[in-house]
Amino acid sequence: MAERLAVPNISARKMITVSGLGMLFDAMDVGLLSYVLLSLEKNWHLAPTMSGLLGSMSLIGMAIGSALAGAMADRFGRKSLFMITLLIYSLATGLSALAMGVGIFLVLRFFVGLGLGGELPVATTYVVEMSPESVRARRAVYLETFWAVGSLVAALLSFFVLPTLGWRIVFALGALPALYTLVLRRALPETSKYQKLEKRLNIRQTFRLIWSGHLAKQSMVTWILWAVMNFAYYGMFLWLPSVMALHGYSLVHSIGYVLIMTLAQVPGYLTAAWLVEKIGRKWTLLPAMLLAALSALGFGFAQSTAMLILFGLLLSFFMLAAFAGTYVFTVEQFPVRARASGMGWAAGFGRLGGVVAPFLTGYLLATHVTFENIFGLFFLVTLFGFLIVLFFGRETRGKALDE
Repeated sequence: MAERLAVPNISARKMITVSGLGMLFDAMDVGLLSYVLLSLEKNWHLAPTMSGLLGSMSLIGMAIGSALAGAMADRFGRKSLFMITLLIYSLATGLSALAMGVGIFLVLRFFVGLGLGGELPVATTYVVEMSPESVRARRAVYLETFWAVGSLVAALLSFFVLPTLGWRIVFALGALPALYTLVLRRALPETSKYQKLEKRLNIRQTFRLIWSGHLAKQSMVTWILWAVMNFAYYGMFLWLPSVMALHGYSLVHSIGYVLIMTLAQVPGYLTAAWLVEKIGRKWTLLPAMLLAALSALGFGFAQSTAMLILFGLLLSFFMLAAFAGTYVFTVEQFPVRARASGMGWAAGFGRLGGVVAPFLTGYLLATHVTFENIFGLFFLVTLFGFLIVLFFGRETRGKALDE
């Protein structure tokens, strides 16, 4: 992974690391919120529905950020949007540490999501366009592996810092390194593929392009895929600490058990990184989705601590392997002139699934719907996405990016 790229003075390792740090902060923020919600529920006396709304608010920002940043990256360049989105995230996260009530916290969560949502499609597009065909998918998954690292960092911060220093310090710690990453990203060049474009489309033109001709089918598949993946991931993972608490475990034990489950995310990503170049993007994604769906069902029916941890590990492994496949599968469906837009609109639409799921999960828990039924719903939704990709998805392994 350390070979030199065509662009001078930038190695593959440096390019992926600097790009991936933004992904790390994204996952860290999502993970931190799932743990912080437990503290906010007690300190601010929040009902489950309000906790769900807090989880959904950043996803509303992510939906808008993904769509707008992707389209703007096709218009103004990948690097510039790289910088802007991370700056928005950094400032909003730092200010969240100062929030004195739920109202201002909701507003800041929106802006955190706006920055993070915009960063994700731009980073993936950047890495794919900076990589040769033979390793582009693997490098994209290496980039997504930073998500697993970010989830692990969030779990560690929450386990060691949250119970002693409080949630405000946790958010402050999340903002400072993100600002430093802005300094590192200044060294990244613009992609040569983007620089060679003779005509750069505006937002309206790129949207028309991705819904015209053969691209319309690919847009349909990727939009549904992202909606399903976000619904399942955010609906389950934002609530995992709370679900463990509802099973009767203390705050520290709930966070500790979820930390153990989180460890499976890294091997899930690395397995996907190996498979995407061996068997293809689609055929890496499909088994991971099916096994993630079955793991969700098993977690919902688990009663003992051992079974909860076992199915939690399996759920983390296969869900994150499926998400790695989702990124690579999506970004290669679109031509260079609309690649960030295609990726951004799919991710943005998909965030709507993430907006609905945390609030719906909170509502279902508040109305005493059983864990079996809640996780059975996630099983069915993920299975639906699996079938859409199976029958309509397009494999891109071995094909030129604009083929």
